[in-house]
Amino acid sequence: MSMARMRSKRHRLEREEIVLKERRKVDQGIFDSKTMVYLSKFYNKGVISSLRTPLARGKEADIYLADAGEAEVLDGAKYVTMKFFRIAASAFMNLNKYIEGDPRFSRQIGRTRESIINTWCKKEFGNLVVAKDAGVHAPTPYMFNGNIIAMEFLGDNETIAPSLNDTELDDPEKVLRSIIGDMKKLNNGGIVHADVSEYNILMYNGIPYMIDFGQAVSTRHPNSQEFLQRDVTNILQYFAKKYKIRKNQDEVYRQITSSS
Repeated sequence: MSMARMRSKRHRLEREEIVLKERRKVDQGIFDSKTMVYLSKFYNKGVISSLRTPLARGKEADIYLADAGEAEVLDGAKYVTMKFFRIAASAFMNLNKYIEGDPRFSRQIGRTRESIINTWCKKEFGNLVVAKDAGVHAPTPYMFNGNIIAMEFLGDNETIAPSLNDTELDDPEKVLRSIIGDMKKLNNGGIVHADVSEYNILMYNGIPYMIDFGQAVSTRHPNSQEFLQRDVTNILQYFAKKYKIRKNQDEVYRQITSSS
């Protein structure tokens, strides 16, 4: 047997051993068996080498830190952010309004909990791809499978970057201009974030990064401009309240939607 084949077999066995260790967490009630099946593919594809500690827990998803694998898409990253969706039945209607009407995903929505979660996961991954292609400050998406997304880790060492809400800005005018600029790039790229707030923006190396793109919709969605107006209102109200920066909402909306 050649050395290359021996190394390949050894690496495969190492990955399988890691997957088995992670699978044992099912017995501890951390992940269900279906999620573990989805998770194993991230190991097999070399996107992650081990799952580490939780970074955040929300109503719709849990965020974990993972050690990066050797996949080329990672571009030498040390850590990976893993997002596990766990949407309760009570949230179905709230999700549907962002899926129904979006021509990219309307036909994919199902009736079961699993199908809705998987569509939502695919939707966030697709929106992140659009955002990165448009030049928006957002995590780079690496891979998705089932109810899990792997994406760029934004943080120092093993600590996730703070939210805009938890940061005291030295130059809030500059940060607001960057956020408005990214909202315009998103609009030019054909989507609206639909949930811009001080909680869905991380401050990393002095730059505001948008996160949580699951609810983002195509500009062809019948409610897209309503969502955009809400985004503008939310972010301007935050900067007006905390930093006394006041901008005309109609003017900012026109700036974002103009072709120039």
